[in-house]
Amino acid sequence: MKPQIQPTLNVIYENWRLYHEKLRECIAILTNEQLLLQPASHMWPLEQILQHIISVRAGWFSGTLQENDQVMNAYIEWGQRESPARSAAELARGLDETWAFIEACLQRWTPDDCARTFPDEWNGEVHQVARSWVIYHVMEHDLHHGGEVSLILGMHGLQVPDI
Repeated sequence: MKPQIQPTLNVIYENWRLYHEKLRECIAILTNEQLLLQPASHMWPLEQILQHIISVRAGWFSGTLQENDQVMNAYIEWGQRESPARSAAELARGLDETWAFIEACLQRWTPDDCARTFPDEWNGEVHQVARSWVIYHVMEHDLHHGGEVSLILGMHGLQVPDI
């Protein structure tokens, strides 16, 4: 009997969820001082990178894809330089809530839904972006900035996520 093979998207989504969980676990235990760690004085500290991850997730899925969720819309504001500092517990909650929102969308959307396009402004021009492109873009954004988080934690001798 042949082993059952999961559809590719299921494997990708499941591993993205596991990546999220590993990132969240290592962040939840940090102190406020550790959240201020940065690789160099001119680069973002951990806390700002994490707020950025959260706000980008919310912005693309609730804003651009017009899911229009009030909780997610509040997270969109987190990515600004002037955003107030957030504790590890707040960041972990933001990661969890934005992930739960993303995961609910991924489970609900059909292939036809993923082909639907939405307007997005970039450099003064409006482009049509497909849900499928946004899903990929947010995933690769998580991976990119999660790598930065891992590097900063490792540079300072802290537990890094096994990503």
